[in-house]
Amino acid sequence: MTNPREVLQPQSIIDEKLGWDIASDYIQATFATGDFMTGVRFINLIAESAEAANHHPDISLHYGAVVVELSSHDVGGITIRDISLAQQINNHASALGLAFEA
Repeated sequence: MTNPREVLQPQSIIDEKLGWDIASDYIQATFATGDFMTGVRFINLIAESAEAANHHPDISLHYGAVVVELSSHDVGGITIRDISLAQQINNHASALGLAFEA
């Protein structure tokens, strides 16, 4: 098992095929929600998963979109904790019929 505090190399993140954008120390995704209340429902699902993992993303709610950024601030990079939560967020998006916004 990977150390949850180990900063991942870019190729390891790419290999996960999350569909998220990769920056130097965070990953980001924008999900098209279509309307405000769907965005709120999506954020509530994210919040439940984040609280259960004790790993909290930065989230922006817009009319028709939700932007999520994940980073392990305590180690200054992207870790398996971010990958795991991103996978859960992708599952929530899928369950709600949401797609990545281009």
